[in-house]
Amino acid sequence: MKRVVFNQKGGVGKTSITCNLAAIGASMGYRTLVVDLDVQGNTTHYLVGEIDAEAYPAEAQGVAGLFKQTVGSRRMQKNPDTFVWETDYENLFLMPSSPTLSSMEKELESRYKIYKLRDALSKLEDEYDRIYIDTPPNFNFYSKSALIAADTVLVPFDCDSFARQSLYALMDNIAELQEDHNPELEVEGVVINQFNAQARLPGELVAELEEEGYPVLQTYLGASVKMRESHREHRPLIDLAPSHKLTRQYLELHAELERSASRAAA
Repeated sequence: MKRVVFNQKGGVGKTSITCNLAAIGASMGYRTLVVDLDVQGNTTHYLVGEIDAEAYPAEAQGVAGLFKQTVGSRRMQKNPDTFVWETDYENLFLMPSSPTLSSMEKELESRYKIYKLRDALSKLEDEYDRIYIDTPPNFNFYSKSALIAADTVLVPFDCDSFARQSLYALMDNIAELQEDHNPELEVEGVVINQFNAQARLPGELVAELEEEGYPVLQTYLGASVKMRESHREHRPLIDLAPSHKLTRQYLELHAELERSASRAAA
């Protein structure tokens, strides 16, 4: 199962959703890989903290190293697992981001390397039970590569009017990519994030999305300062605060997704 978490709007919780779902799966025994395609590297920072640039040169590490070798000598190419790192958590692995992804993008796009991530993850698929891909908050080479490589896409939605307009454009882009590159890609669902049950607007927006036929998942994620603490400590919620209300919501979301995946596979 290769799952991408994508939204063209920033600040909707892509990193939090990616890392916490992956960490929950790993805690349950699923061998899990997280691929960080966002040049900002928030997922990488969340899971492993600061990277020693001297010990791990940016142009050679993680996703940047994987993509860089696609424009070099084929005789020098390494297996994709060379670019995977262990984390401090059992069963949880990371292919980290790098600042050099930004400077590499034009060359990769001009050489039409858009299928290289799909090819690499296909080679890794037998080694991992779950692969999560975090994406940049725009429809660029890296997010397209992720959507081409994935089986399903999760779309975070943070309950404001701007997010709704962004969702319309996002779904159009996904539909076009499905048609042109990955007809088997499924929209697994819209994840309601930072939901405030006490306010009127979030409930109205979610109801309107459901009326319009969007696949809104049943589990909503609330807002909590505990998530900021989790980011600061580089510890997913299942490790930092396993009994917290937000952690329980993530556990419910993970269970909902697993039930859906099981039905689809039956």
